Amino acid sequence: MKDAQIPLMYYTYFQSPLCRLLIAGEDGVLKQVRFLPSQNSVATPSNWLRDEGPFKDAIRQFEAYFSGELKQFSLEIAFNGTSFQGLVWSALQKTAYGNTISYGELAHLIGNPKACRAVGAANARNPLPLIIPCHRVIGSDGKLVGFGGGLMLKQALLDHERKYS
Repeated sequence: MKDAQIPLMYYTYFQSPLCRLLIAGEDGVLKQVRFLPSQNSVATPSNWLRDEGPFKDAIRQFEAYFSGELKQFSLEIAFNGTSFQGLVWSALQKTAYGNTISYGELAHLIGNPKACRAVGAANARNPLPLIIPCHRVIGSDGKLVGFGGGLMLKQALLDHERKYS
């Protein structure tokens, strides 16, 4: 018997020019994007169903982003996080395509200039990279630091955006 309390998540994979992505969501709302280290699939929870159908618009937007045609995503998203994380992620979405912001600048932007480390921790838990562009956050010295997809992918994403800016 299926547990009615557990929502059904849908997922699919998208092969970008830079890496493979896992895209997941429910009820037409995008909830997760994950960078995969290889062409391999990943184990998903038992309440996830592989289906590309719910992600046609997301896939179209990812294709447009990677071809340099899309500068800002317009997808229905939802994320689970603390109110602080939500504040950071919302502010981060305002960082323009092709630009970068430091952790300190992002902390100032949310009105909490001493929260640099907490901003970094919020970025590390970003469930929707690319949509919430945590790859645009750099160290105060301008160097690349921390990124769930690895620093090589972070640099490739920044180079991609600068190419089409």
